Amino acid sequence: MSTESTPVPSPAASSAASTAKKSDPPMLTGSGAILASLEKLGVTDVFGLPGGAIMPFYDELMSSTAIRHILVRHEQGAGHAAEGYAAASGRLGVCIATSGPGATNLVTAIADAHMDSVPLLAITGQVFSTSMGTDAFQEVDITGITMPITKHSFLVTKPEDVPGVIAAAVHIATTGRPGPVLVDVTKDAQQKSAPFIWPPKVDLPGYRPVTKAHGKQIQAAAQLIVESRKPVLYVGGGVVRSGAHKELLAFAEKTGAPVVTTLMARGAFPDSHRQNLGMPGMHGTVPAVLALQESDLLVAIGSRFDDRVTGKVSEFAPGAKVIHIDIDPAEIGKIRHADVPIVGDAREVLLDLLPAFEAAAAEAAPDIVDWWKRLETLRTQYPLGYVDDPDDGLLAPQAVIEAIGKLSGPEAVYAAGVGQHQMWAAQFIKYERPGAWLNSGGAGTMGYSVPAAMGAKVAQPDRLVWAIDGDGCFQMTNQELATCTINNIPIKVAIINNSSLGMVRQWQTLFYDGRHSFTDLETGSMRAGEETRMIPDFVKMADAYGALGIRVTKPEEVEPAIRLAMETNDRPVVIDFIVSRDAMVWPMVPQGVGNSSVQYARDHAPDWYEE
Repeated sequence: MSTESTPVPSPAASSAASTAKKSDPPMLTGSGAILASLEKLGVTDVFGLPGGAIMPFYDELMSSTAIRHILVRHEQGAGHAAEGYAAASGRLGVCIATSGPGATNLVTAIADAHMDSVPLLAITGQVFSTSMGTDAFQEVDITGITMPITKHSFLVTKPEDVPGVIAAAVHIATTGRPGPVLVDVTKDAQQKSAPFIWPPKVDLPGYRPVTKAHGKQIQAAAQLIVESRKPVLYVGGGVVRSGAHKELLAFAEKTGAPVVTTLMARGAFPDSHRQNLGMPGMHGTVPAVLALQESDLLVAIGSRFDDRVTGKVSEFAPGAKVIHIDIDPAEIGKIRHADVPIVGDAREVLLDLLPAFEAAAAEAAPDIVDWWKRLETLRTQYPLGYVDDPDDGLLAPQAVIEAIGKLSGPEAVYAAGVGQHQMWAAQFIKYERPGAWLNSGGAGTMGYSVPAAMGAKVAQPDRLVWAIDGDGCFQMTNQELATCTINNIPIKVAIINNSSLGMVRQWQTLFYDGRHSFTDLETGSMRAGEETRMIPDFVKMADAYGALGIRVTKPEEVEPAIRLAMETNDRPVVIDFIVSRDAMVWPMVPQGVGNSSVQYARDHAPDWYEE
């Protein structure tokens, strides 16, 4: 037996060894690194559906106590839920899917987020890196597919790259002009291990969003506003995304200029404010549409001169100079020449523009008294309205939506589908704050409403959340009612059921001599008291999904049904409002003509044409 003693390390050596061990980064699998990165970046809610290529990450996610995962019934639902979450709260929305069809089912929502500048992180699994390019089972080049519809798409094949890529993806999605970013991670990268180094080094050469405007441009803009006699603040969704609503209110009140809020900007400026003329565009108010047409200066803030706003571009606001404020330089001058282009964040620009205007106005105050006389005349002559007793004896859809807005109030959230009900919801609900109105503006995605409302309710659990949907849209994503019931997400769904693809039918009536080709859905009555098939029966469907189903066919039933829905918070509620299929959205600017051809109602319309 040896008599030599085992060497005992000195206290100093023990301390050094202990420090070295503590400073060594932990070894994590790529999947563990995804989860740890999301947690460190403050993500608390994700929407997804597992599959083979993303299974390693889901195995890690199961143990997380910091992140709530909501299992959807279709990946498109995950994408729209993440959009609704982001749009209602201003935080990043996150959705997860597997490779192949799982990833491609996210594409519609990713495109939607891209068009509407929604901060979205889409994480997808990919086949093993050694199998890529072999047409392996469920292999799809999702980074290639999504390249045109994302701010950036990443492919990760090594676990050590995960923290940096996730951090970069979140930074890109939430800064500058917000938008979707996709991170595709191979299965072997998820399974292998590497040191988890946080915070990672994020190097994005060339990505430097400009937020602060050039001083000379600010001064030039202020001078144009002072000189204008017929200015209009043309406000787009960028004001909502930048959180510039308070700055917009202060600037508008100081200038005294009328304000129009696009479809994406509803709520950016209070509807109750006397300077708000309403929504411009194809189905905008007459005062808003003609104010743009007759203006001598458009101050475009976070708006992109969308074709649904401009109508025939060559005839849009022919006498107006343009100040265009946008954080995305690619938007400035894309559709309309900007006399004063200003690249910068809407909030930062308005903060600088207000004192510059005050200084310029101190020397020569603008005179817009006559302009307001003209606008008030338009407002008096052409208020929004509708026929509240349709000839077929069914409900007026506008009255239903108006009642929902009045009873629910400005603190509620309203997510609309796409079509006639979307336009009526934009017109007849009064929006007083940003984040109250959610819709698919750029892409016009049917099926957006229910999952977006679901995401909004997760983000804002204390708010009343309505999904205002059409019978066509509802049938595309109604399976997410199961998700809502199981996860205790008590949204309210108002189906504006006209038994048809309403907006298409309206165009067929107006432009195709009433030939209603393949737009009848047979989901409700055609006339009051008339027996017809209801396929599906939405009340029975609601019951099957564990929701409360209500059918409303008479005006006196509308308000009690809405109140019952508002009082029911232990499950989702679905109200099937049987409305007139002949109701149309007015005013309207027919596609292909100038906005001066805006029509207040059908019996005021000349012969229309399409180009």
